[in-house]
Amino acid sequence: MTFVQVIDCRTTRFDEMNRLMDTWVDQTKGKRTATHSVIGKDRSDDSHFIEIVEFPSYEEAMRNSHLPETDRIFQEMVALCEQTPTFTDLDVVRDEQLYAANIRRLMAEMGTKGELPPLNDLIAEHYHDHDPANEQDTLGLDAVRREMEMWRGAFDFAFTVEDQISEGDRVYTRWTWNGTQKADFMGIPSTGKQVTMTGCTTFRCREDGKIVEGWWQYDRLGLMAQLGALDELET
Repeated sequence: MTFVQVIDCRTTRFDEMNRLMDTWVDQTKGKRTATHSVIGKDRSDDSHFIEIVEFPSYEEAMRNSHLPETDRIFQEMVALCEQTPTFTDLDVVRDEQLYAANIRRLMAEMGTKGELPPLNDLIAEHYHDHDPANEQDTLGLDAVRREMEMWRGAFDFAFTVEDQISEGDRVYTRWTWNGTQKADFMGIPSTGKQVTMTGCTTFRCREDGKIVEGWWQYDRLGLMAQLGALDELET
């Protein structure tokens, strides 16, 4: 679960503290586990600052805290403050930006060259997939990986994310899919054709950012037409 630490401090020597933070980042390069950091200044009090630091997990935050460079910089930071800074530890229970980022990662991973990654860091084991092209919903990580492998076996492809809208635990993603057929697909022999398909998917995520459900809508009829599957029906 993503973890956030909020550091509350008061200082009239912020420029010195800012340089100190730069020194810390430089000294811990390659060892620092924080993924994102934001510092804000109180509009009603120029000496009041709050830093919000994000980590992949509480364990990674503790590993960061135990670095010798962190302890040394903290002592110097305390010396620049009017009072000892306070720390608030927070488990992230909702992060819409994380949800959207994980979905972009998933769509990139689906089209990756070589072996399909495990995806267990992005998709929950009990994932539930709704695809109108399938008679039954696809249930579970292993089953959805097999579905992806079917597409990957027939096409070299990549997704382009056009738009994303997040609300609550759901992310709507509009995408364009470009592929080249390299093997049989749904009974259609390999054509070598370059094809394009548009669609949208609404994903539902849980608190840790893993994707637990997806609803797909896409122009499969248009894809079949590009592959020549409708030619016989028209004659």
